[in-house]
Amino acid sequence: MSDYKKIVVGTDGSKSSLLAVERAAAIAGAFDATLIIGCAYYETKEDASKTLRQDSVTVLGDDPAQKNLETAASAARAAGAKNIETCIKPGTPVEALMSIVNENQADLLVVGNRGINSLTGRLLGSVPADVARQSQCDVMIVHTVS
Repeated sequence: MSDYKKIVVGTDGSKSSLLAVERAAAIAGAFDATLIIGCAYYETKEDASKTLRQDSVTVLGDDPAQKNLETAASAARAAGAKNIETCIKPGTPVEALMSIVNENQADLLVVGNRGINSLTGRLLGSVPADVARQSQCDVMIVHTVS
């Protein structure tokens, strides 16, 4: 197994994403790695409406994104992560996560499985499937929804 130094996980404030944060935090704690929690947001309602994926939680504005990060960081500390950074990025969840992974040269990206088995996910793609295809680091898809 790789020695993970930087682990990225995304959150949108949902229960599902917080389960992924907790799993990533446990791994970060075990490897004494830096956990980078990211949250994507849309700057306007028009930007949000342009996305083809309507099955995901839409974070509108950087204030709600910052609140999501604060909640996720608390959950991460409780799950064992010691070195925690946060990052908000405008854009789609896939764009934001890939940007955070690349900017930080992450070793592992952790995402939940929400959307991967939905009809929309099968036809248009899902966040977990899309980041797994695009990422140049290891990707862990956590079973967060049935």
